[in-house]
Amino acid sequence: MSGLLREFRKFAMRGNVVDLAVGLILGAAFGKIVSSLVDDVIMPPIGLLLGRVDFSDLFINLSAQDFASLAAARAAGAPVIAYGSFINTVISFLIVAFAVFILVKQINRLKEAAGIEDEAKAPPADIVLLQEIRDILKQKPLP
Repeated sequence: MSGLLREFRKFAMRGNVVDLAVGLILGAAFGKIVSSLVDDVIMPPIGLLLGRVDFSDLFINLSAQDFASLAAARAAGAPVIAYGSFINTVISFLIVAFAVFILVKQINRLKEAAGIEDEAKAPPADIVLLQEIRDILKQKPLP
C-alpha cells in the first residue's frame, strides 16, 4: 500500500499536475469574471439598444399557463426553453475562448523571442538516427 501512496505522491507533485490544478482554479475564477462581464456590463447596453430587452429573461414557454418572467415559470416548474441564458452563455464562451487564444499566442511569441524551440518541432535523437540509417540504406543498391 505504501508503494501506491509513494507513486501517487510522485505523480501529484510533478510540475504538470500542479500547473494543471493552478490553471483549473484560475480558470474557474476567470469564468466567474467573464460571466459577470457578460451579464452585468455587455448585455445591458445591447438590450437597451434593442429596445430594453433583458436577454437573461428571454424564454419560450412550453406550458399552457402564462408567466411574466423566466423566474416565475421556473418557480412554477413549467417547462421552458431559456434561450436568453443560452445567448449569455455563448457570449461568455466566446470571450473566454478569445482570451485563451490571445494568451497562447503571446506565450508562443515569447517562446519564439527567447529562442525556445517547441519540443514537437525537433524529433528525438533516436528518430533522427533511424532516419539517417534509412537514408543511407536507400542510397546503397541491394545485393
